[in-house]
Amino acid sequence: MSNISFDDFLKVDVRVGEVTRAEPFPEARKPALKLWIDFGDGIGERKSSAQITTHYRPEELIGKQVLAVVNFPPRQIGPFQSEVLVLGLPDESGEIVLVGPDDTVPNGGRMH
Repeated sequence: MSNISFDDFLKVDVRVGEVTRAEPFPEARKPALKLWIDFGDGIGERKSSAQITTHYRPEELIGKQVLAVVNFPPRQIGPFQSEVLVLGLPDESGEIVLVGPDDTVPNGGRMH
């Protein structure tokens, strides 16, 4: 593992947002969901593709707050442009579990 400086860490803009819409993404090579996430007034709504189909169904995600990197360049994934990188951790099988706050916090809040 290589070390980074604190200044490098500060360049990564991790924000909290609320999932407002989620739907299957059958065109993706690996099973995925398309997410629309509201990051509040400063950033607005952004889209993401996430390989989280093992633990989540689209309807369960509405209203869930998640953490995402909002300052990566967009990525084209098939017909869908992913604008943010939603953060998660692998479970014991390697399937992704989303990262988010334990309590509700204002959308757009930056991770410290």
